[in-house]
Amino acid sequence: MRSSSSASKAAVIVGVDDIVGDSAKNRSPDDLTIATSYAALADAGIDPSEVDAVFCASPHDNMPSLRLAEILQVNPRYFDGTSIGGGSYESFVGHAALALESGSCDVALLAYGSAQRSARGSFTTRSAPPPAEVASGMIYPASSFALMATRYLEVYGGGPEQLAEVAVSAREWARHNPRAARRELLTVEDVIASPVVSSPLRKLDCCLVTDGAGAVVMTRADRAAHLPKRPVHVRGFADASTHRFVSAMPDLLTTAAAKSGPNALRMAGMEISDIDLFEIYDAFTIDVLLILEDLGVCGRGEAGKLFLAGDTRPGGRLPINTNGGGLSYAHPGMYGIFLLVEAVRQLRGESQGYQVSDPNTALVHGLGGPLSSGSTVVLANEGQLA
Repeated sequence: MRSSSSASKAAVIVGVDDIVGDSAKNRSPDDLTIATSYAALADAGIDPSEVDAVFCASPHDNMPSLRLAEILQVNPRYFDGTSIGGGSYESFVGHAALALESGSCDVALLAYGSAQRSARGSFTTRSAPPPAEVASGMIYPASSFALMATRYLEVYGGGPEQLAEVAVSAREWARHNPRAARRELLTVEDVIASPVVSSPLRKLDCCLVTDGAGAVVMTRADRAAHLPKRPVHVRGFADASTHRFVSAMPDLLTTAAAKSGPNALRMAGMEISDIDLFEIYDAFTIDVLLILEDLGVCGRGEAGKLFLAGDTRPGGRLPINTNGGGLSYAHPGMYGIFLLVEAVRQLRGESQGYQVSDPNTALVHGLGGPLSSGSTVVLANEGQLA
């Protein structure tokens, strides 16, 4: 187990990039991945030849880390292609931090590219739900999350407007972000009026389907001093899982964030109240409510009130999904890399037009499957180091 002091002094993020919107259309996954990798390395001021560790998960390739090394034309000494769903890249941050601290590598590249929207006619997942779920007529993955949403509203009360406000909050951030896929005005009434996908979830409760790519470059703090951008320190990280498919989920109202969140904060030596902004994986609106409650941001059944009160929108006291999230910014399959990119941009003060005022800490939480896995990363600027 790493101490919080070693975590704050060891691994840092020094470069980020993503490719979304029109820039991502009609490009192959390889093309997207290599382009965002080179851009993130340029952002870091690091030559591609210095990369000696690659981390990649992909729905398009069953040996993604080897493929990334091949197209980058490097011969790393550390690889990781472990996939735990959309939050794989939050998990990779922890793996890379440990590898960097141990001396197993010096420069780690985490990269992802997907042409999911362009390939919709031929895009398939390799993992099918259990026969009982298929026989019940569930739509995967929407119906899995719909079960959670149904249970949430039954136990805690309220109506679909609680879910809708999550989408509206994300859109309010996206309206200030020129890179976001969806920027038009969105109201609660619009969300509730959109077609039902799997009750109670409607079309606008569901994430976008886009093409896109993202990359993160990590090294050690001692190597970052001469680099052009202010490093963002990895203070804490943790993974957890509770099930694979929703039929085996122990509790529809408790996610893996209930374990990964506190463990990551403990490593960071922080409390949840120390966090200035949150980047939470929002494949569906219900995800954000459940995860915020499991992280301890608020009490059980209370997350919807934060959105209803406007606390999470631009100018609110609790900035969440500041680029527009998977609901309005982009969602090319595995969205976790984009959460990291946005958190770093915010901490570096680079999110023009939608910048949070002077953030020093960020919590990033990725999920995989129907809230099957949870990976939490705590990031901070140097001024917040213990």
